[in-house]
Amino acid sequence: MTLKIYNSLSREKEEFSPAHDKKVTMYVCGMTVYSDAHIGHARTYFAFDMVRRYLEFKGYDVLYVQNVTDVDDKIINAANKENVDALDYSCGYTDRCLGDLDLLGIHRADKYPKASETIDDMIEMIQHIIDRGYGYVADGDVYFSVEKYPDYGKLSGQKVAELMSGARIEPEEKKQSPLDFALWKQAKPGEPFWDSPWGKGRPGWHIECSTMSSKYLGLPFDIHGGGMDLQFPHHENEIAQAEAATGKPFARFWMHCGLLTIEGEKMSKSLGNIVNIRDLLDDWAAEVIRFFFAKTHYRRPPDFNQQSLENAKKGVDRLHRFKEQLEHFSAKKSCVIEKDLLKEDDAQLYALVDEFMSCFEEAMDDDFNTPEAIACLFSFSSQVNRFLQDHPTPNAEVCRYALDMLKKAGYVLTLFQEEYVEESKETVDAVKDVYKKYISDDSVPNSLDDLLTELLDRREHARKEKKWDVADSIRDEIECLGFEIQDTSDGPVWRKRK
Repeated sequence: MTLKIYNSLSREKEEFSPAHDKKVTMYVCGMTVYSDAHIGHARTYFAFDMVRRYLEFKGYDVLYVQNVTDVDDKIINAANKENVDALDYSCGYTDRCLGDLDLLGIHRADKYPKASETIDDMIEMIQHIIDRGYGYVADGDVYFSVEKYPDYGKLSGQKVAELMSGARIEPEEKKQSPLDFALWKQAKPGEPFWDSPWGKGRPGWHIECSTMSSKYLGLPFDIHGGGMDLQFPHHENEIAQAEAATGKPFARFWMHCGLLTIEGEKMSKSLGNIVNIRDLLDDWAAEVIRFFFAKTHYRRPPDFNQQSLENAKKGVDRLHRFKEQLEHFSAKKSCVIEKDLLKEDDAQLYALVDEFMSCFEEAMDDDFNTPEAIACLFSFSSQVNRFLQDHPTPNAEVCRYALDMLKKAGYVLTLFQEEYVEESKETVDAVKDVYKKYISDDSVPNSLDDLLTELLDRREHARKEKKWDVADSIRDEIECLGFEIQDTSDGPVWRKRK
């Protein structure tokens, strides 16, 4: 199967193949670190985490670079309000913002170059732009001359003549044309600065991404990603700078995420509807939030609302129950059987797995169509559950194959990551208190699994004796501690609530 990606540059789906055999180079615009990461950030970085996972699923070796903007007007203003050094301020928020994404279960990029650490490289690129006739110095500032770059607008479809209509130069600006943008800004009092051939100052925002992507990935690299709001002017300016400086093509494929809305409205500070990741995680499991994102195609705008999250939770719960069903049947003993020697019933189950993987890959090959891939998952779940109802003793090896393929597809969609329960002392002590209330035993287990397993055995014993109040009380107390109990044909099982 062949992967096709919608390329914003050509405005059509194109067959994807990397510039260098099986190695994919990918750059995504990172965060400006002056406040906590919010759900809009999460939407973008989930999307490109998923893209990387699927490329790896296809057998590619992916080098993923994401910059950190740690020098910026917003950072300087925020640091001045706190009366602290701007770089110290952004350093703290770099750790905090990346930590927010860690909490959400979004895997980190391979490299996180910082603007403040690549100033020399930016100065070098700016000098190349000037030397090639696309930039000019204006009293300590350096500007890019948009009208001298003939391909300006090729990504966004903007026309220079139309952009010029109504555009004007602000009184404090020194540029020659209203469309020109800053490559280097002369230092102002109280701002961080670096020495350059044009005087003390700091880089413009756009130049950092052109520089970092070129430095760490080479030109042309395979995929450049970011939010739809960055397509113009940021990404347009990136292309102009990099190609003007080097004479080489910049990025081969451009991918843009649809912008998230909050209950139908644009997320913005003025509306007061920004949702920080840490606040969101107080109410919803990370897996539920990620599944909410996966249910909308990356190019579409997901609408964040209570009902959508509740629906995502129901979907996650359903898929976990299916996974547990396969784990149950996989645990039974059976011989390893060759595919062509399977009994007719087991061959039927094997075929369902292969059909699912074909369905999943076909969906993902169509520009990472996660909603369709999820539909394949649910269809697979329903078909296998019906099969297991009619065939209560399936071949365990085939069930393991089904489980392995479910996990493999789930990994791409970021499902089933929370596979463990942290046995914190507080959690274990709380379960021990419940244990001591219902079980008279001098030796109390220290393992969370042993404690909960014995409590479930005690509950089953109470049910057999028709002591419904005891059984219900045990269940309620376990659930109050954040665990779920599921009754199966082989007895009750527990898991951490999602």
